Amino acid sequence: MSKCELTGKAPIVKNLISHSNIKTKTWAKPNVQKRRLFSESLGRFVTLLVANSAIRSIDHVGGFDRFILKQPTTVLSKRARSVQQLVRKAVQG
Repeated sequence: MSKCELTGKAPIVKNLISHSNIKTKTWAKPNVQKRRLFSESLGRFVTLLVANSAIRSIDHVGGFDRFILKQPTTVLSKRARSVQQLVRKAVQG
């Protein structure tokens, strides 16, 4: 199942409740897209699976580098964690 590599957003199970109160389990999947995000500090594109809501948050914060530095490492995927470390080194050094 698809999962956002930056926010950790994953599918959830929910109940659809009809008018007659019959409960049917369904999956609510996040809108995950494969995107190339440009890192200004690295000077290159990074390809990640990102939810559409995360793309909007990246634009709101002011760029990919600022967004990934603010994210806690517990929600990031292994690939995103390595990118976060590279960006942190490039910004500091």
